[in-house]
Amino acid sequence: MRFRRPSVLPGFGLTFGFALFYLSLIVLLPLSTLVVKAAQQPLPVLWATISAPRAVAAYTLTFGASLVAALLNAAMGLLVAWVLVRYRFPGRRFVDALIDLPFALPTAVAGIALTALYAPNGWLGARLAPLLLVITGIVLVFIGLPFVVRTVQPVLEDLEAEVEEAAASLGASRWQTIRRVVLPAIGPALLTGFTLAFARAVGEYGSIVFISGNMPMRTEIATLLIMGKLEQYDYAGAAAIGVVMLLVSLLLLLLANLFQWLGRRR
Repeated sequence: MRFRRPSVLPGFGLTFGFALFYLSLIVLLPLSTLVVKAAQQPLPVLWATISAPRAVAAYTLTFGASLVAALLNAAMGLLVAWVLVRYRFPGRRFVDALIDLPFALPTAVAGIALTALYAPNGWLGARLAPLLLVITGIVLVFIGLPFVVRTVQPVLEDLEAEVEEAAASLGASRWQTIRRVVLPAIGPALLTGFTLAFARAVGEYGSIVFISGNMPMRTEIATLLIMGKLEQYDYAGAAAIGVVMLLVSLLLLLLANLFQWLGRRR
């Protein structure tokens, strides 16, 4: 007679019900309220709000800058994680601790610090003033780097160096080892880190508000546009822009999860 090992937690029904209730209370209920608020507008007014040239320009800048920042974070975050895992050097623990600084630092404080450096009257801002979009990208890179490093680092630690040495002993070049041994092993984690960095950049407001000139059609991101509508008491318009951001972000997250699932099936 087989006996089932007792679980530390209560049964599946109770824990699943509580998890679903908590998820609905914290995530689903607020998001559904956002959709309901946006749907209070007549359909022509709703479409005019979300398809206005100013809104489209804000979407383009938000998702475009976030994508570039996430790609840069994926490349440099992988490099940083590789150095921290594969090499031992003086100050390694200090460098490792610095990675988490954007997590602990309030975004407003980060915005003030980056403004002092990159604002038009800052130390480097006078030279970079014509490249305001580049400055915005620097802010998004700053806040997204830890997501990639902390996602890839544990996977690299589990990937023993002997596997790479075995590939080299079989005649594989360094690039072949990276392409056929390292990248397949860390691919899902790297994609997860990229997705998290992208999602974090899309929703950033606290530090961007200090850097961005908030110029419509040029440097205005979607979150600043939403705040502008809220200040004008256009709550339905702000909710409509928020729904667009929600749907696009959800679609991108679903695509990232699909790619991870396909990668695990190979």
